[in-house]
Amino acid sequence: MGGLFLEFFFFICFLILFGFSLRRGFSFKLKSIASFSSFLGFLISLWALDKRGAFFQGLYVLDGLSQTFKVFIAFGLFLVCWMMKEEDELERGYRGEFFAFLTLSSLGLMMVVSASEFLTLFLALELSSYSLYLILPLRRNAKEKALEGAIKYVLFGAISSGITLYGIGYYYLLTGTTKLHFLQLEKDLLGFLVFVLIFASFFFKLSLFPFHFWAPDVYEGASNSASAFIATVPKLGGLALILRLSGLIGEGELLAKALWVFSVFSMTYGNLTALVQKDLKRLLAYSGIAHAGYFLFGIMTFKDYGRLSSAFYGLVYLIMTLGAFLTVILLSHKDENPTLEDLKGLYKRSPLLAFTLAVSAFSLVGIPPTGGFMGKLLLFVSAFKEGYFTLVLIGAINTALSLFYYLNLVRLSYSREPEVPMPVRLRFHEKLLCLVLIGLNLLLGLFPYQIQKFFDVSFTT
Repeated sequence: MGGLFLEFFFFICFLILFGFSLRRGFSFKLKSIASFSSFLGFLISLWALDKRGAFFQGLYVLDGLSQTFKVFIAFGLFLVCWMMKEEDELERGYRGEFFAFLTLSSLGLMMVVSASEFLTLFLALELSSYSLYLILPLRRNAKEKALEGAIKYVLFGAISSGITLYGIGYYYLLTGTTKLHFLQLEKDLLGFLVFVLIFASFFFKLSLFPFHFWAPDVYEGASNSASAFIATVPKLGGLALILRLSGLIGEGELLAKALWVFSVFSMTYGNLTALVQKDLKRLLAYSGIAHAGYFLFGIMTFKDYGRLSSAFYGLVYLIMTLGAFLTVILLSHKDENPTLEDLKGLYKRSPLLAFTLAVSAFSLVGIPPTGGFMGKLLLFVSAFKEGYFTLVLIGAINTALSLFYYLNLVRLSYSREPEVPMPVRLRFHEKLLCLVLIGLNLLLGLFPYQIQKFFDVSFTT
């Protein structure tokens, strides 16, 4: 059972953090404990990267895909715990619950990427989702928005879960099993319907059109750190699931056409709506909807190189989006939602934070030499190889469209003066985090093929 040590460690961390929540007078910084435990979890995920095996009669597998995405999930949790301003974001009496359920949600996502049977997969998805439902109302300020976002998240999550259960039921009807195996059901209409229904929960995690309606209100209502987590880490779980299922389908012509439609609508809707946003978190929500469309470029090829491109872009998306959310967190005063106006003159108030935002914005657009450029290039090339010329053209147009609102963030930071200058003072660990995110963004852009080679080795062994 040594291969399951990572999951066991995260479960123990959840119990410890939840135990602290029962002691309201606990005086130590829970953020430090959560950050340290999540960092240990990240190191253990690296140690477990080469672990392989099947457990519980094959219902739970450790393979290259699952172990790689567990590293991403653990790293994402660590970054979110690191960047959080707990004294501003959470009520003092509920910090233990917040970190505990954040850890439990990450554990659920790790179980999701290793599940090889639909009922196990569904239970892991629900574990991850319910943990997030519980942390949304814990925001210190803006209680009404937090509750509204939580209610919408629960309702849309319940709907997507119900749709997925219908899909699993039809899948069992057609195959007589709930295990994942190589499938060609998609050739008939009912088989195609099964996959569309099953993908509903995964699209919900990705906030892909038309399962995106929850995202803007949830991002706006949740605390800044909760929004940063929801915007990134669960999407890695959803992406890993779609990658696993796409590898079992073979050549799926009907499904590829459906993914083509989802991708185009998601990119276009997300980018057009982001153009008119003033609230930074709502802008990043619609940006995430658009990026969900890009993820599908590699998936719809149903080829290994396409799936590798999507996995690489998943890592890039984690880094560049957390870089943008770091600006939101550090600009926020008492956990208020920053607006575009708050960016004015940021380069004078905090040059390092302004540069972090600029690098993240350039990466989100896809400007070299950032990771976002290489990620999009690999996705576009993989789609082009399979003859999706129109899709690549639409993707390029959407990338040009996104220039307007991403570069507007940089313009406001560097070429506008604030009405009332408010200095932004960064502590040492916040400066270090800025440098880490900048460095990773550039590293992914300058050495993409070495990193993709690592992905190739990890996925195929």
